[in-house]
Amino acid sequence: MTIWNYVVTAHKPTNVTHSCVGNFTSPQDLNLIIAKCTRIEIHLLSPQGLQPMLDVPIYGRIATLELFRPHGEAQDYLFIATERYKFCVLQWDSETGELVTRAMGDVSDRIGRPTDNGQIGIIDPDCRLIGLHLYDGLFKVIPFDNKGQLKEAFNIRLEELQVLDIKFLYGCSKPTIVVLYQDNKDARHVKTYEVALKDKDFVEGPWSQNNLDNGADLLIPVPPPLCGVLIIGEETIVYCSANAFKAIPIRPSITKAYGRVDPDGSRYLLGDHTGLVSLLVIIHEKEKVTGLKIEPLGETSIASTISYLDNAFVYVGSSYGDSQLIKLNLQPDAKGSYVEVLERYVNLGPIVDFCVVDLERQGQGQVVTCSGAYKDGSLRVVRNGIGINEQASVELQGIKGMWSLRSSTDDPFDTFLVVSFISETRILAMNLEDELEETEIEGFCSQVQTLFCHDAVHNQLVQVTSSSVRLVSSTTRDLRNEWHAPSGYSVNVATANATQVTISVRIFSLPGSESHHKGTIRNNRREIILSSCAFEGISYLLCALGDGHLLNFMLNTSTGELTDRKKVSLGTQPITLRTFSSKNTTHVFAASDRPTVIYSSNKKLLYSNVNLKEVSHMCPFNSAAFPDSLAIAKEGELTIGTIDDIQKLHIRSIPLGEHARRICHQEQSRTFAICSLKYNPASGEDSEMHFVRLLDDQTFEFISTYSLDTYEYGCFIISCSFSDDNNVYYCVGTAYVLPEEMEPTKGRILVFAVEDGKLQLIAEKETKGAVYCLNAFNGKLLAAVGQKIQLYKWVLRDDGTHELQSECGHHGHILALYVQTRGDFIVVGDLMKSISLLIYKHEEGAIEERARDYNANWMSAVEIVDDDIYLGAENSFNLFTVRKNSEGATDEERGRLEVVGEYHLGEFVNRFRHGSLVMRLPDSDVGQIPTVIFGTINGVIGVIASLPHEQYVFLEKLQSNLRKVIKGVGGLSHEQWRSFNNEKKTVEARNFLDGDLIESFLDLNRSKMDEISKALDVSVEELCKRVEELTRLH
Repeated sequence: MTIWNYVVTAHKPTNVTHSCVGNFTSPQDLNLIIAKCTRIEIHLLSPQGLQPMLDVPIYGRIATLELFRPHGEAQDYLFIATERYKFCVLQWDSETGELVTRAMGDVSDRIGRPTDNGQIGIIDPDCRLIGLHLYDGLFKVIPFDNKGQLKEAFNIRLEELQVLDIKFLYGCSKPTIVVLYQDNKDARHVKTYEVALKDKDFVEGPWSQNNLDNGADLLIPVPPPLCGVLIIGEETIVYCSANAFKAIPIRPSITKAYGRVDPDGSRYLLGDHTGLVSLLVIIHEKEKVTGLKIEPLGETSIASTISYLDNAFVYVGSSYGDSQLIKLNLQPDAKGSYVEVLERYVNLGPIVDFCVVDLERQGQGQVVTCSGAYKDGSLRVVRNGIGINEQASVELQGIKGMWSLRSSTDDPFDTFLVVSFISETRILAMNLEDELEETEIEGFCSQVQTLFCHDAVHNQLVQVTSSSVRLVSSTTRDLRNEWHAPSGYSVNVATANATQVTISVRIFSLPGSESHHKGTIRNNRREIILSSCAFEGISYLLCALGDGHLLNFMLNTSTGELTDRKKVSLGTQPITLRTFSSKNTTHVFAASDRPTVIYSSNKKLLYSNVNLKEVSHMCPFNSAAFPDSLAIAKEGELTIGTIDDIQKLHIRSIPLGEHARRICHQEQSRTFAICSLKYNPASGEDSEMHFVRLLDDQTFEFISTYSLDTYEYGCFIISCSFSDDNNVYYCVGTAYVLPEEMEPTKGRILVFAVEDGKLQLIAEKETKGAVYCLNAFNGKLLAAVGQKIQLYKWVLRDDGTHELQSECGHHGHILALYVQTRGDFIVVGDLMKSISLLIYKHEEGAIEERARDYNANWMSAVEIVDDDIYLGAENSFNLFTVRKNSEGATDEERGRLEVVGEYHLGEFVNRFRHGSLVMRLPDSDVGQIPTVIFGTINGVIGVIASLPHEQYVFLEKLQSNLRKVIKGVGGLSHEQWRSFNNEKKTVEARNFLDGDLIESFLDLNRSKMDEISKALDVSVEELCKRVEELTRLH
């Protein structure tokens, strides 16, 4: 194990943090732009729905995303500000289909206290300035000049320290902001200020409003002709302007997001914390507001953003559940809801916990996550590659080829499956009982190997063998016509469409001499199979070689010219290529020892492994009984099955309707156990119920539930066994979270056995604090209870029952939140005191501290990478590794954990686990590389791999060259983005590499690849091969 780490994303962020709508890619296009924390997606609204146009990483966490239109422009620009105080203005270049940076800069101040309520970024509706509230007591202004260019920024002092929201008002002759703030007595008020750009100061605004709803949290500026502002509270909504004040009561709710429906701002959609969407209407006569009205419309995911698109289509972005495209209907459905969900976009965030299991027992890990929150809580089963769902199978050895045929030209379904062997051809068909059985096509020659079959025009079938081409009627099954190969020639390759057959023949000369060939390239090592196809409107030529390599070229169909050659290694055995369609899209199946589906996404060719061992042949078989199926020949059997959605990761959702917070798998009982909480907003004060639930690990159904006490939270769960006891138990740590206590003073450890599929409580132990973590430890139970680490042993009582008895403990933590163990070593992640290393001494029966990291890191997860290296994640989105210094000369040196790696991930990690998402094939270089998986709040699943030193050095060179060639969107620097950064310090990343940047090498065009190849003095082929190997880690 090493200190050289490679960090790569297996599943990109899916938590939608911002969205906006405008004419970005052209004056006529209506675009939806979505921010997922560190990525931006641009979609085009088309009659077919939302079409993705671009998906790019941003080297920063997005704090503000706003579209605006400078004077004299026909389309919108995009303003982005990041949490580390960088900003940029982006414009779309329709020639290249890329983002162009119009302006960029840094708006950080040397001194200043970052705002508690997050950054606010707003743009004056008349494009006179951009306003930013980044630090308490300061409002930063970036003015526009009259050509729409940004000028130098300056700060204005803001008296209000506790700002809740700031917006620009519409229809003001001078730029005017409205500020919602809380005073030191917790009362909430609204004030307006004019921004005097010349004097760089505020002038008292036209109006103010004191003593609003105590839950007032959100301002919505209303466009002309009405102008003014809506103030959304928890129990009232107020409309306020210089000359009007209107208020209505609403049922108690916390509004999370809003979207404007009409350009004149008379209607708004509001989304609350329970997922209810309502329509707010401003009633007005002759541009004078006379009242407000609110109508509940229906339920969606809990919205973090709402963007009204067009014609009653609305995009609902969510941080707690799947994002949705919904349609608002004029008439309610049977349940009284006006909301119809058209599309769901999977979101794994927030991943609060996960476990790595091998449910199919095939040597391939799957990740089961606790995802979402509140009513949108769910479990997600994530696995790499594309699964084949078997419908039928039959044992057949030695298959050399397969083709599906129809019984008539206009039949929508396939009837026959032709299976070719070395010395015979057999025909299978569906009988009336929807079973595959053997049948005859009299016109086919069945005593020889078939080289090719195809449906032909006028209800005919064509069969090619080494000696002839036969045309057969598909209705009477009789031979219609036959062409024989000339004497001394034999057919060795053939292909056909509905009207033409192309064959290649070879000449046999006298016995013992060489065969000469025409039209096919064949040597002892490779056979070339060509397939041309169009993905997303781009034509490609794919060329499979006998040694497991695949070449792909872009094909110009009018000139026949081939460009942009790329070579990938799919396996080690010969590959056969077949096209098939799934969900109306064409894909290519490459059968070999590592079967792969080739598909296209965002105009890039992607390769996804199929979860089967070895496939020799495949053909589409779309029969009435098995629609959209594939026939697959593998290891002595023929299987018919349907294929999963074509994507690299396959995600199965199990909605729970409650918030799962901890999960654990138990192999022996084939169950999962979760700690969950259910919110019941209707029942007033005591609205949360906490459970330990048992689920079947195949069906994921609840099979048993244990209810926790009032105010008792499930904090941790493990499956373990104890010394001198053969049973396996689930142990649950809990805390009593009482409203009056700052930190819980009481908790329990519950020990359950699974008996007949039910949870039986075997033992319980009260603790003097929250049980934040549990570990199986040398046949005992190690618990992190509040500030201390406590070891319990499992003791047999006289009456035959067991109990937990405290053996020893260790104090000296602020809060011991995360604990991992290995042998007698205990690694503790503290709330604020970073990582410490403890050791259990058997003779004394005591736990002592060995070493600690003296930096102040607020930890969010820890993991033991190996005996000497420990990995930590902290709350400023960084990763770091520390090393135990056993060789140190003095006690002081040995007592210090030395920081050896630092990296800014830009993601909040909740859990690390050892394991892998891919089948580890021992023959590949990456098969031996140890990996740790992590899950984050934004729904990212990532992999950290520990590399050998020489590979690390090579990849570090590649990374620094890629930084020069691949420029960050908005001119943001990759080096700065990955530098370790928290309140105390910023230092360059070390001993961590960014796998996402390195793997983007494969998406570069040929000329950029050549540029990097020259700089590194390594061939492009070799670079591609080494980077592709890395992509197999996830």
